Amino acid sequence: MIDLGPLIPRNPTVHPDARDPEYKTSVTRSPNLPLLSMESTPSEETGPTFGHSQIGLLDNNLILNWTKGDAPAIGERILMHGRVLDETSRPVPNTLVEIWQANAGGRYRHKKDGYFAPLDPNFGGCGRTLTDADGYYEFLTIRPGAYPWPNRGNDWRPMHIHVSVYGQSFGQRLITQMYFEGDPLIDHCPIAATIKDRCSLDRLVAPLDFTKSRPLDFLAYKFDIVLRGRRQTMFENKLEGM
Repeated sequence: MIDLGPLIPRNPTVHPDARDPEYKTSVTRSPNLPLLSMESTPSEETGPTFGHSQIGLLDNNLILNWTKGDAPAIGERILMHGRVLDETSRPVPNTLVEIWQANAGGRYRHKKDGYFAPLDPNFGGCGRTLTDADGYYEFLTIRPGAYPWPNRGNDWRPMHIHVSVYGQSFGQRLITQMYFEGDPLIDHCPIAATIKDRCSLDRLVAPLDFTKSRPLDFLAYKFDIVLRGRRQTMFENKLEGM
């Protein structure tokens, strides 16, 4: 993987505030004192590392990887694809990208998810892959459903896919979300609204990409992940990139 140098302190003028009254649980989880920006240590930058040989053939196929080919997951088939890039648009190869999501009905395979939508017995909701030499990645999956969440009286999360990108070690991990072009719930979501800069929010919205769609099979959505710079993707945990 390309050496991107030491971690850079976050820019508080762009990153969402940790405390937002419209996002109720952020009030109890947000720190009461100013955050300290500290230099990363060698252990954070070098280890532990993940095993590249542990990536399976179906790990990036969420339609089949839960049942290992016995039965496909239920829902609208989509291709999520894009590139991991640095601040100068250079590709970042050999990067571990992981995703997790709700099923087509908007329910996660998690014991604490009590939404009424049924679980799909053939959908696990998790996948991973490595970027190639051009920084390219792709996942074949199901378009996740929207779901309600206990924030205000009638708040719903837009359709979204969680994304995790690793650097050379687990200490260099960035987390973000991909939304879908045209989803009206984006403008009504208190979590999305914590990103005050509309351009930064728009970079989390994947456009429809007919050039990668397959007729009579699936639509494609393009989601490039930019680690640093003015065009960087908005991350939940760190703004600075790897």
